Amino acid sequence: MSFQAAVLRSYEGPFTVEEVNLATEPAEGEILVEIAGCGMCRTDLAVRRSAGRSPLPAVLGHEGSGVVVRTGGGSDTAIGVGDHVVLSFDSCGHCRNCRAAAPAYCDSFASLNLFGGRAEEAPRLTDASGAALAPRWFGQSAFAGYALVSARNAVRVDPALPVELLGPLGCGFLTGAGAVLNTFAAGPGDTVVVLGAGAVGLAAVMAATAAGALSVAVDRHPRRLALAEQFGALPLPVGTSAPAERIRRLTGGGAQYALDTTASAPLINEALRALRPTGTIGLVARLHTALPLEPGTLDRGRGIRHICEGDAVPGLLIPLLTRLWQAGRFPFDRLIRTYPLADVNEAERDCDAGLVVKPVLLPQARSR
Repeated sequence: MSFQAAVLRSYEGPFTVEEVNLATEPAEGEILVEIAGCGMCRTDLAVRRSAGRSPLPAVLGHEGSGVVVRTGGGSDTAIGVGDHVVLSFDSCGHCRNCRAAAPAYCDSFASLNLFGGRAEEAPRLTDASGAALAPRWFGQSAFAGYALVSARNAVRVDPALPVELLGPLGCGFLTGAGAVLNTFAAGPGDTVVVLGAGAVGLAAVMAATAAGALSVAVDRHPRRLALAEQFGALPLPVGTSAPAERIRRLTGGGAQYALDTTASAPLINEALRALRPTGTIGLVARLHTALPLEPGTLDRGRGIRHICEGDAVPGLLIPLLTRLWQAGRFPFDRLIRTYPLADVNEAERDCDAGLVVKPVLLPQARSR
């Protein structure tokens, strides 16, 4: 079958919206999804800085959502034609971590999610000339009209929900909310410092408020701090003098948890200093250089760890987040601006410029 997709052909060049061909039907345990919407995540755009480690040309996109149009059957495919689904990261389901309800730490995470299978299988996606395109980015490649995915990384959702807006629940919003609800298990009386009020950080703020925890949001963009405040956080601009001391005052003696989405070493050190004894900071942003920790920042039982995909089991967390949204307690839709797939480069520019928190591409929509 043929359909439109946004193809990245060079690390410096724009996306090109092209006709692509899918060369295979769903195999056992797979489903074909007509994509209603796909969020644009910083991880997609980071491919440009991968120094050749990510194969191009490629179809990116890993926050897809839509409607199942075909299935390959099999005992593992409990999802049927017509079901509305949110797509998340892929996992094998049988390694030690998957069996321990930690699929984000699957032994096969890299091979399944970072263009997995391209070398071992015949090309699934080809362009109009028949040349292979790297497929299955995070098990999806959902900057496209359709995505062929493992049923394992699809979560059925209520068809009454606006399916075109739900894709970011599969990664960005899942990561921020999961860090607060799963990793920290924050609740009433807890305090959470969130470094960076982008999509992941604001999802963490909303989750903290929904859980009854107090949050402090740190960012350099006044508009994003204003959003964080609307979602229940105490705002703290980057550049505030003595930020650790200010956080300790705001939180009544220090925060129990901190979540970093910035990879900024100075901010991470300030957050560590602002933690209470035995407090924990979780890192979700990818570090590209060594992280120098200043003396004393890890004293008194403080800890630091990396968090992948919010420590989430998508089939459990995504339904919880949709229920919170329906109850008015997780208003993620306020972070979204939609773009037709044809406007993918405009969406990227707006994302880079901080004009939009979460762009969502609509493959079926016409360009303005």
